Amino acid sequence: MKERLDDQTMALRVAKEFQDGMIINLGFGIPTLAANFIPEGIEVMFHAENGCLGYGPMPTRVEDEDFHLVNATGQFATRKPGMCFFDHAESFTMIRGRHIDLCVLGAMQVSEKGDIANWTIQLGRLGNIGGAMDLAFGSHHLIAVMTHTTKNNEPKLLKECTYPLTAPHCVDLIVTDISVIEVTPDGLLLKETAPGWTAADVQALTGPKLIISKNLKQMEL
Repeated sequence: MKERLDDQTMALRVAKEFQDGMIINLGFGIPTLAANFIPEGIEVMFHAENGCLGYGPMPTRVEDEDFHLVNATGQFATRKPGMCFFDHAESFTMIRGRHIDLCVLGAMQVSEKGDIANWTIQLGRLGNIGGAMDLAFGSHHLIAVMTHTTKNNEPKLLKECTYPLTAPHCVDLIVTDISVIEVTPDGLLLKETAPGWTAADVQALTGPKLIISKNLKQMEL
């Protein structure tokens, strides 16, 4: 049966990219949910621009909720042994010094060249780019996670982004509710499809022509 993945399942798929020892920054929205799906047997540390390193998943008990400790989405987070706090200057020094192994950002649009637009649909309107610009360039690896299309079923993977860019040429991997796509020098490489979806289904909802991987497979969730 062909169904789109929900936010939690997209976050689960993103977390499968985590590797032992990584320092990871999770952006607003779906990315923060990935903190709840760390694969068994690995240890990662989550960094936040507001000045902390080593926070854990969202608490499951009310008594563990701390108003002063929230993730990028504003949800409660938990403390882990060794967690530390610091100011914005140190936090952005970590980012610009390329000490973040992986960043996961939500996206409004991604181009076939790996450009990302994730903060506003029109210049001049209220919006806040936050630390995304720094993270896009400062992280060693960037995953964009989003629904594959808009609510009107228009493609969000495009030849060129039409919204103001957060950063150009920075996305390495795209996880959507129907696919996993790698950004390569030759274009967008379709590597995985959601259960029930075919490469033709994904192509029909994608702007650029996709390159179909010889090892195309169904997502393992």
